[in-house]
Amino acid sequence: MASRPDTDDYLSLFLNDVPLMDVRAPVEFDRGSFPNTENAPLMNDEERHRVGICYKEKGQDRAIELGHQLVSGDIKAQRIEAWKRFVARHPEGYLFCFRGGLRSRLTQQWIRDAGIDYPLVKGGYKALRRFLIDSLEARIESGDFRILSGRTGTGKTRVLKQLPNPVDLEGLANHRGSSFGRQVTPQPSQIDFENRLAVAMLKAHHRIGGAVYLEDESRLVGRCALPESLRARMAESPLMILEQPMDERIAIIREDYVEGMVADYIDRDGQDAGWLNFRDYLLSALDRIRKRLGGERHKQLRSLMEQALDEQATSGRTGAHSAWIGALLQDYYDPMYDYQLSRKEGRILVRGGPQAIVDWARSAPAT
Repeated sequence: MASRPDTDDYLSLFLNDVPLMDVRAPVEFDRGSFPNTENAPLMNDEERHRVGICYKEKGQDRAIELGHQLVSGDIKAQRIEAWKRFVARHPEGYLFCFRGGLRSRLTQQWIRDAGIDYPLVKGGYKALRRFLIDSLEARIESGDFRILSGRTGTGKTRVLKQLPNPVDLEGLANHRGSSFGRQVTPQPSQIDFENRLAVAMLKAHHRIGGAVYLEDESRLVGRCALPESLRARMAESPLMILEQPMDERIAIIREDYVEGMVADYIDRDGQDAGWLNFRDYLLSALDRIRKRLGGERHKQLRSLMEQALDEQATSGRTGAHSAWIGALLQDYYDPMYDYQLSRKEGRILVRGGPQAIVDWARSAPAT
């Protein structure tokens, strides 16, 4: 393998989805890392903990000595083999630790001793994270945003993906943004979400340019919080209002939250456990908004949902779900949306169905 230099070209790394090997401990990786990054630690959590205590009590030299004692022999050989596998799969990649210091240099040296030159990211995680934070704030401050709004069930995410320069906040957060929005796979950590968002904004700016299209979201998308600066810009940005008839909205909700979700649960957990977990997901989502619905309305909707689930379990048909979906949209989500729309500051650019929104966006002049 030809030798490549270490890099501090952070923009190129993120724009080109360059694979990165994070040699920090798993606990550090789980708190947050970057897209296209794999964890291949120099030390595991326990080893890192012990070295950290030694560093505080006895200084750097003794801590380094302990680290070499802990990661030696078969353990060292296993770590090197993991790094070699990553390098073989990603010869164009880079490695990093927290600051681009001792752990990166040691990993790099051990890989070199195994006959492979592999470059590192200068400044490590800390520099990459600072670059993304600064870049995101710059993009938020200077960006031109257009917000796709519309009542629940109009299929905003589907339309968003057809627009000229979309950033899918719900996709980045792995959550649909409502009480029913949980996916079968977990959400990213807050740091991971922020990093994903920053990279998406960089790509929207450098690869495509022009106005960035965002779906109208509240402060939280599941447990992931939007930056306050982005929320402020979204609140004052012009709106595109997606409209759909009620029967189409019910069909979209049923397809996404019933038929799609039961398939995802069964695919993950198997037929029996998947069905039970799907049923619990749907009922729990309704229960989470019980106080806002009021006791009697919640009771009525839950009864309709249980009847629909029973019919689905026996016949496989999902049509009975339309009763609770329609009632929930009309009595709960629509009044809430209408109130929120009345408080928005941005001017309305266009109203209409999916094709009208897409056609307008594709022909809209740059601003």
